[in-house]
Amino acid sequence: MAKNQRALRSAIALAGVSAFALTACTGPSGGGGTSTGGAGGGTITYGTTDKVVTLDPAGSYDAGSFMVMNQVYPFLMNSKPGSADSVPDIAESASFTTPTEYTVKLKPGLKFANGHALTSSDVKFSIDRVVKIADPNGPAALLSNLKSVEAKDDSTVVFTLKAGNDQVFPGVLAANSGPIVDEEVFPADKVLSDDEIVKGKPFAGPYTIESYKKNELVSLKANPDYQGLLGKPANDGANIKYYADSNNLKLDVQQGNIDVAGRSLTATDAADLEKDSKVKVHKGPGGELRYIVFNFDTMPFGAKTADADAKKALAVRQAMANIVDRDAIATQVYKGTYLPAYSVVPDGFNGAIQPLKEMYGDGNGKPSLDKAKKAFADAGITGTVNIKLQYNPDHYGKSSGDEYAMIKEQLEKSGLFKVDLQSTEWVTYSKARTADAYPVYQLGWFPDYSDADNYLTPFFVPGNFLKNHYENPAVTDLVTKQLTTVDKGERDKVLGEAQTAVAKDLSTLPLLQGAQLMVAGAEIKGVEQTLDASFKTRLGVISK
Repeated sequence: MAKNQRALRSAIALAGVSAFALTACTGPSGGGGTSTGGAGGGTITYGTTDKVVTLDPAGSYDAGSFMVMNQVYPFLMNSKPGSADSVPDIAESASFTTPTEYTVKLKPGLKFANGHALTSSDVKFSIDRVVKIADPNGPAALLSNLKSVEAKDDSTVVFTLKAGNDQVFPGVLAANSGPIVDEEVFPADKVLSDDEIVKGKPFAGPYTIESYKKNELVSLKANPDYQGLLGKPANDGANIKYYADSNNLKLDVQQGNIDVAGRSLTATDAADLEKDSKVKVHKGPGGELRYIVFNFDTMPFGAKTADADAKKALAVRQAMANIVDRDAIATQVYKGTYLPAYSVVPDGFNGAIQPLKEMYGDGNGKPSLDKAKKAFADAGITGTVNIKLQYNPDHYGKSSGDEYAMIKEQLEKSGLFKVDLQSTEWVTYSKARTADAYPVYQLGWFPDYSDADNYLTPFFVPGNFLKNHYENPAVTDLVTKQLTTVDKGERDKVLGEAQTAVAKDLSTLPLLQGAQLMVAGAEIKGVEQTLDASFKTRLGVISK
């Protein structure tokens, strides 16, 4: 049953908003995917302190929810373990047939675990509902370059884009906006509850969900009908066990109660576990960014405060950028497992530069109290500024408490700030932050795809994921331009200009960048295969 065309939110920029792949055209993938191994690898158990917000792709844009989605939903595009390149998954082929038309041909005979056929109508429905629902915690912003989706026939889908030559759209289909769901199970205009999703069995990924206790235990079983890129799992099934405290996560992997410990162990835990012969610490390419978000309406001197003053609000952000000592936090709190970040794009990505290093502090990455005081004086700020600073203790790891205690100490030691430091659990935190509850607060970003755009478009254009009321047309123009710049050298230049422009405004304050980390029993195989630059956890490659 075909669905009506959905209109995009007018608040989202006309620029191609995406996140991720640089692949402009991908051809046939061939066959039924690359097998990660046959059944018989036993059932593996993966532990994490992450939390699931929702299993509905329209309602979440967080690592904990997406980790489960990656196991159970099919994608048009995906990446092979060990690679970050976006290639067809359940698609037989995918390519730009014109600069503004991206055509996808589905593999034949696809079906969901409930027996329903998976056709182009489900694809159109899945993408349209993300845009229509436009949940504050959802990935709708990634689809703002999408003009329409048309199901040409049961196996052919044509995505028409607003801006042509979108260099990252194929990656959008492999990201949070890309899971394909069953239109006979999901409503078109609202997020479906987890229990209803599990009951409906709308799964066509490598696994199906056999039992589900939200943020306690998820039991997965290998899906024999999966026809995608990843092939058959190397295990019979997988359990995802959730922990409130990283200490218990560490103890359980050490004692063999779980096979793999994922996000998030403390830096001290990781260093301690490296000395234990019963386990192995696996590290992969980084991309995680930890940063502070400023709500432009409610921060000190914000647009909707009693003493609103844009110049003074900017000075507050500048003073904080001049005071924070990233190197001290990286060394003392994270024992070198994180490095200082001086841009909204982590070092190592194509086009990444470090504008904050030169613009703030002493010009070499260290703090400068004199520059912070000058920012206040130039804006006419006298006396101490009170800041309500919020952080999260479970989603970003237990060390967040030490991290933000140090930030509070650094800010208050300057004599310019008085900090009211508070924490909230993730399920509440993720919703409250988009409702203007936190004037200044912690966030972290775990990239869906290895591209600098992943750190720009979701955060700094109208309708962005941060919902922090920041908008700068000049920044939007630069972000738009890099999306459609085909020449690599020219695109890197535009990416640099965008990072510099964002650094001047300080919508966010980058702090640290880190590596991927998993700890597994010494006999567990395949963990290193999932620690690649796609930044997706694939339980199907892990076996005993």
